[in-house]
Amino acid sequence: MPRLKQRTLLAVAGATVSVLAVAAPAATAALDSEQSPSSSSAAARGAAYVETRLFFGTERPEGGPDVTDPQFMAFIDRSVTPSFPSGLTIQEGRGQWRDAGGVIERERSYELILLYPTGEARARDPQIERIREAYIKEYEQESVARLDEPTRVDF
Repeated sequence: MPRLKQRTLLAVAGATVSVLAVAAPAATAALDSEQSPSSSSAAARGAAYVETRLFFGTERPEGGPDVTDPQFMAFIDRSVTPSFPSGLTIQEGRGQWRDAGGVIERERSYELILLYPTGEARARDPQIERIREAYIKEYEQESVARLDEPTRVDF
């Protein structure tokens, strides 16, 4: 599969983010809910996959310097790529959330998108949890949010 590099603007949680696609597979989905029966087979194209999104903050709750781009990419190389060598997508953005003390924090963030066959979900779950735990520990974070959704993927 050729490496795909693109920069796109995308609205996520009310913020515009830049997309950096790193060997990113393309997912297809039907956007028109009123398709005719003859076009419904196009909506089912592709294999059943799980899309997991992880959201990484860059500010350290106890102070200290923010996580830098080189630090984050080194983390990806060390903690993510060995488990997901076929590809992944990283998006840079701005996010906000309410911390454990009730304060709304706004910070630079990263969204990591992983795609894997549905049949691999049980094996992938502990790998993904290790990624979350490693980032929390290494960069003194309160959490790394996780979102899992079923999808169909055609490469």
